[in-house]
This record gives sequence, structure tokens and C-alpha cells, in this order.
Amino acid sequence: MEESWAPYMEWSKARPVPRWDLAGSNLLGCTLDDLPGACDVLELNGLNPDGYPPLNEAIAARYGVAVERVVSASGCSGANFQAIAALVRPGDEVLVERPAYDPLLGVLRLLGASIARFDRTWEDGWALDPGRVRAGLTGRTRLIVLSSPHNPSGVLASTEALQAVGRLAESAGAHVLVDEVYRDAVYTDRPASAATLGDMFISTNSLTKAYGLSGLRIGWVLASVPVARAARRIRDVLDGVGSFPSDRLGHLALQQIDALEARARALLEPNLGSLSAFVDARTDLEWAVPHGGTVAFPRLNGETDTRAFAERLLEEHDTAVVPGAFFDAPGHVRIAFGCAAETLEHGLEALGRALDARQAGDDGTAS
Repeated sequence: MEESWAPYMEWSKARPVPRWDLAGSNLLGCTLDDLPGACDVLELNGLNPDGYPPLNEAIAARYGVAVERVVSASGCSGANFQAIAALVRPGDEVLVERPAYDPLLGVLRLLGASIARFDRTWEDGWALDPGRVRAGLTGRTRLIVLSSPHNPSGVLASTEALQAVGRLAESAGAHVLVDEVYRDAVYTDRPASAATLGDMFISTNSLTKAYGLSGLRIGWVLASVPVARAARRIRDVLDGVGSFPSDRLGHLALQQIDALEARARALLEPNLGSLSAFVDARTDLEWAVPHGGTVAFPRLNGETDTRAFAERLLEEHDTAVVPGAFFDAPGHVRIAFGCAAETLEHGLEALGRALDARQAGDDGTAS
């Protein structure tokens, strides 16, 4: 029987691709010109039974951890699956932030976990509140799951809050998984990876969102040696080994990471400035300014569910945003700004026209 484990991902794959796409959260994709030497390193076959050793070593060096703590994966989604599956068994309780990235919940549904939630609230600017985590913990909690920067809002969890959550987890005999897929797109006061804060933490990341290399599917888990060992074995039954050509290209990318970061920053910082100016000029939008990443999550004032608005935006203006209902915050929309500047410019113009029509009551929903 067909079942949807992650409705957002199903929607994102089936939706029409509009002219102005502000729904896709990947950074504008690299070309071969953005990765010099790519053709020279390509090989179809080679040895990477537990990950390509030079790639794992480069990841370990980047984070200042032992290579035994690095687990290669197929993108950050694969990393999340391997890390969660290494720790969670059917019936185990897992405490997950809300709003949350839907596929994180999908993994838990697939594994038969019992899902509990703690809130990151609009009123608190989506901040990570250890008190809310404490209130959600029980004696059955096996894992706490969150993201930083937060998906969908782009708000960064403070190191102090993460440390407090880590202490709570340690006292409960649990671990903390922090999805850090947007972390490398934080360019001011970028925090250390959560995995360096203590053995109770697990960090996941990839070359996808912050570097425009989504096609390579290069991801990783950083964890304590025992957890890393268990996560490594999950890949034995998931996809066996990674793609050797991708692993080689991923290693090359890490050797050129400063140039790739400069490319990304040149796209993201001006785009975030444009999005900030747009939101600040509107009386019908409110937001918590993202600390980094490629997405923002403004609230559409007076709207309890933005799905109909998003559908009209697509149908009438050929522009896409993500309805907040996919993140348990239906009054919001997620807007991506990792696209080309032209796409963002025209997409925001279309969004503005749709919002103006809504305010005027032309769509039948506002007065």
C-alpha cells in the first residue's frame, strides 16, 4: 500500500517547476568551470568500502576530529538516516523540534519510532529553548533531533543553548542530532560544529546546500567513535558504498572549498539583502532574519494557511514558494534565496503583486 513518509519531499518532487522558483533550497548549482580539475580526477571504479579515505580524511581535517568519527553518506539526508537508524529502534521515543524539516520525521516514521515534539516558537524568533526541550524529555527519550541553522527559518541555535541541550541529553542517556546542512552558509560568527561539543552530539552535513554541489550527493556524519561505527554499518544495508566518481569529486571540492565558499557568499549575501529589503517594505509579512543558509520563513499576516495563496502564486504568477503547512507552521511560507539574483528579483516582484492582490481582496480572501 502506498504511503507518504515525507509529504514535503513528495510535493517537492511532483510540483511544477515555475519560471521563478523560490521553493528550491539548494544553492545555485555549480558548473564544471566552478570545480577546476573535475574531469581530471574522474574515475569510474575504485576502493571506497567505508568511504573514500582521502575524502573522509579531508572532512576530519576540516572539523578537527579524528577520521574514525567521520561517516560518509549520500547527502545530508543519507547522513540523517544513517545516524538515526544507528540509534533508534521501533518504539524508541525521539524528541523533535517543531517546525521541522519533514524528512527528519519521515525517517522516524519509517523506523517505527515514537515521535514527541518541542516547539521553537515564532514569539521567541524560532530560538532553541532548552527549557522546552527539558519539558519534552521523558525516561524513554533516546534521541533529540534539531537543525541549526533551523530549517525552515534559517535561525541559528546559540552554542549556549546547544550545550544546555547536550547536558539534558547526557542526563537522560540520550543523544542529540543536529542537522547542520546550512551551517557552512553562515559567514559571520560561524559556530563550531555541534559534534565538537561532546560525545552526546551528532552532526550531519553535506556539500549540497552551501556549495551548489547537490548532484554529487556527498554527505557525512560526525559522531563519537561508537556511534560512528554503528552509523557506518547502516550503510551496509542502505546503499552499500557511495559513488566512487562522486567521492573523488567531493574530495576535490574540499580541496577547493575556499573558492566554492566565496562563490556561494557572492550569491547569498546580496540575495539576502534583497529579500530583507522586500520583507521590511511589506506590512503583511513578518520574519525572523536568517543567520545564514539559503531559506527564510516569513509569516503572512492574517493567513492561517498559506497553501491556497501559494497555489495562486504559482498559477497566476509562475512563481513558487513552499507552504508553511509542510513544516507545521501553516501561516508561513518558506522562501529560498540561493538562486540566481535574476530569479530572486523577478520572484519577489511576482510575490509582491500576489500580496498586493490579496490585500486588495482581489483573490477573495482579504478585505
